[in-house]
Amino acid sequence: MKIRSTQFIKSATTVDACPSWIHREFALIGRSNVGKSSLINLLAWKQNLAKVSATPGKTRELNFFLMNETWGLVDLPGYGYAKISKDKKAEFLDLVADYIEQRENLTHVFVLIDSRLEPQRIDLDFINWLQGCGVAYSIVFTKTDKQSPTKTKANMATFLESLPPGKAPEETFVTSSSKKTGGVEILGFIGRKLAGE
Repeated sequence: MKIRSTQFIKSATTVDACPSWIHREFALIGRSNVGKSSLINLLAWKQNLAKVSATPGKTRELNFFLMNETWGLVDLPGYGYAKISKDKKAEFLDLVADYIEQRENLTHVFVLIDSRLEPQRIDLDFINWLQGCGVAYSIVFTKTDKQSPTKTKANMATFLESLPPGKAPEETFVTSSSKKTGGVEILGFIGRKLAGE
């Protein structure tokens, strides 16, 4: 799939405030500072469609982008950021849960995992919850340029072996925003989904 056009549509703090459109939506989520904004820019072939911040936890709303005027890319708030109040954390978690459980346009969730780290309980807990929702999902390993391919492969295998029993990810992707790798594969997967495969 080639990206011919991208447009930021709106931010929403409730499911009711999401765009009223017929487009299928593909959502990205992960721990704060996992590289979500960089991946969005990689997929869009733009440097600044999503703002990359040095301070994790900046995304606190549902951000909707229209891609090729035919499908939606949704930036969900990151989880696991420690420097916000418990009340705010609850609001973000509720917003994400409401969107994933209620949004009929949602087609697929991409869960981003930092490839440099050993399995994190917060990631495994989120995937366990996501499996219970019955939503189709894939795993995207990010920041693979920060270490050797051998280390990345080993960490990926350890993480996948640690996944809770339940609905398995449909696909696993390996990405590096700085080296611009993995975006073509993700877009190809989205294209197949849109085509009904």
